[in-house]
Amino acid sequence: MSKREGYSIGEFSRGTGTTIRTLQYYDEIGLLKPEKNVSSGHRVYKGKDILELQKIVSLKVLGYSLEEISVMLKMPSLNVSLKETLEQQRKAFEEKRKQIEVSIKALERTMVCLKEDEELDSDILMSLINSIQKETEQRLWLEEYVSKETVDGLYNKPEEESLALDKEFVRLAKEVKRLFGRQIEDSEVQKLVDEHMKATLKYVGEETMYSLGKLENAQEQYNNMMPSPYTEEEEAWLNEAMEYYMIQSGLYSPPK
Repeated sequence: MSKREGYSIGEFSRGTGTTIRTLQYYDEIGLLKPEKNVSSGHRVYKGKDILELQKIVSLKVLGYSLEEISVMLKMPSLNVSLKETLEQQRKAFEEKRKQIEVSIKALERTMVCLKEDEELDSDILMSLINSIQKETEQRLWLEEYVSKETVDGLYNKPEEESLALDKEFVRLAKEVKRLFGRQIEDSEVQKLVDEHMKATLKYVGEETMYSLGKLENAQEQYNNMMPSPYTEEEEAWLNEAMEYYMIQSGLYSPPK
């Protein structure tokens, strides 16, 4: 990189593609401060400020706030060369691209469901979007307890199958909300529970259900990554209905 005395704020703005207003704000909060030229009295940016600005851009892409970036810039680990800084920025944009691709995927799959039901319950809608967006997080967590092949089988499904599962999820969630409040022994409620259990088994598989069933707090951890489409009351009612179903099916014996 060639050296020169420094850059005026206008030159630095044009050269880096950063607005003068942004540079002035960074100066104001102490994030990126130009030096005062002793001879001219003007404030100028140096070559090192280009590196600092690239670090700021990279960290912003990753979602850090300006307050967090200010703290991070003081860390020795971020005191690197231009080449390393650009490599960090490349990785940051790669990560951002992945996040955007996941968001697009979530929107496309959600739009398919909305084509069939434009009045979709907001809780179901949010649960569906969050679940799709957190698939990477879910995969990494599951791989701690079951084989990678099993996890790949869960998530590497053809698009048509994924869309069919989304629609089934929406259908079952809507049925839970429609039937909520009925007696758990009601035949329609128990039919819904049977469909719910079979759909879960089909999607998750016996190995995964067995492995997670042996882990304490596994359900709670998994639920944190898969926001429920139900209210607390609906969740409690559904759990009661499922317990009744398992007792009647001989799958579970309540403690005496």
